[in-house]
Amino acid sequence: MKKRALADKLTDYASSYPVVTLVGPRQSGKTTLVKDCFPNHRYINLESLTEREFAQNDPVAFLSRFDNDKVILDEVQRVPSLLSQIQVSVDSISGHGRFILTGSQNFSLMRGISQSLAGRTALCTLLPFSIGELGEEGKGVALNDAMWKGFYPRIYEEKLNPADALSFYVNTYLERDIREVENVRNLRTFTTFLRLAAGRTGQVLNVSSLAGDAGISPKVAGEWLSILEASYVIAFLEPWHANINKRLVKAPKMYFLDVGLACNLIGINESSQLETHPLRGAIFETMIVDEFFKSIANRCSRERLYYYRDSNRNEIDIVLQNGKDTLLCEIKSGATFSGDWVKTMERLSGQFGDNVRMKVIYGGEESQKRTSFDVCSWRNVDY
Repeated sequence: MKKRALADKLTDYASSYPVVTLVGPRQSGKTTLVKDCFPNHRYINLESLTEREFAQNDPVAFLSRFDNDKVILDEVQRVPSLLSQIQVSVDSISGHGRFILTGSQNFSLMRGISQSLAGRTALCTLLPFSIGELGEEGKGVALNDAMWKGFYPRIYEEKLNPADALSFYVNTYLERDIREVENVRNLRTFTTFLRLAAGRTGQVLNVSSLAGDAGISPKVAGEWLSILEASYVIAFLEPWHANINKRLVKAPKMYFLDVGLACNLIGINESSQLETHPLRGAIFETMIVDEFFKSIANRCSRERLYYYRDSNRNEIDIVLQNGKDTLLCEIKSGATFSGDWVKTMERLSGQFGDNVRMKVIYGGEESQKRTSFDVCSWRNVDY
């Protein structure tokens, strides 16, 4: 198994907190990771109907089995009511790393954590593989193939056909989860909505336009987007503004958290289609922004990502702020660097403070450290 970047953080937290909670999309490798990090813990999968019924109907007896053991409770969002009893257990029996919880939906799980386990659990998020986590295998992957395949671990570990695997992912996991969280009466309409949303990855979100194209109300579209965000299918990049209040009123940009899933939903069936596809730039940008999301999640960092756009339509793809330090990034899918790519960042960098770094991430292979900015290959996104 490939070493996950989050592994050391998980084990560190388990030595300090009674509960460690790992969330993330389905098939991102959560079960494999916690089993690898905690091989001596007992393992209970709450997808099991027998275990789930036991936990739901007699949580005290269910947890009493682990009074003298440490346990992994997989897919704990299946029994959100169990979290209050876990609180009782950790308050009465001391010990670090007693419960390792995993979950694939943010709605019910986060509500239960905030109500029952606040201050008692460390919280980590595991997204699909980063480019760096592919290791040697990643060095042999061409850019179009990387975008088309995406980064769900099973596609690499089991050598699956991406077109088949991602289609099955939509049909089995996404549609089931949506039906369980929200009463979606017309699954065909939701599937249409999902495909239309994928076609807008990397773009400023216009809920009314998306809703109109899908034939649903903006209210329903907003609810479905919230569910996709809670299921770690999409994420939003808020606009940067020196005035924090103005950040909240401008529209965010939407990104699918796996670029291969976006390609599949858009209808890209072969990697060669990406060479001339009209959405190639947005798809490449999605892959790179996802790398930033993954880096932040893997380090359990509190850094925040933004994008910049002003009234003159000047745009910077990524603004990352960490204290007084700011990183500005321009993302370009072209394989040959152009000096024009850095001009907007250079012109606008003064308004982000004194400690500003600039980087261009592009679709080429060579990385260069220049006097005032870095040129970074898509294979080396580390910042």
